[in-house]
Amino acid sequence: MKISKDDVKHVAELARLEFKEDDLDRFARQLENILEYMEKLNELNTSSVEPTTHVLQMSTPLREDVVNPWLSSEEALENAPEKEEGFFTVPKVIED
Repeated sequence: MKISKDDVKHVAELARLEFKEDDLDRFARQLENILEYMEKLNELNTSSVEPTTHVLQMSTPLREDVVNPWLSSEEALENAPEKEEGFFTVPKVIED
């Protein structure tokens, strides 16, 4: 598959990248090489290979989704070093 400079510019624009004009030819060749390799991979017979998201058989244990008792606002703020109008007060991070 032939990749042009315009193709590289378009992909770069989508990725919000800026390239010098003299780099465009090199990136076009590199993208061509990648796509050629992908075409070779498409030639492989993978009909007997099961789709997988991980090479190892893994499972994620899940807990029951049940509602548990929760602290009231007053209880949550009991030990807060600073509070204001029912909320935690935190130091200002952004200066004016």
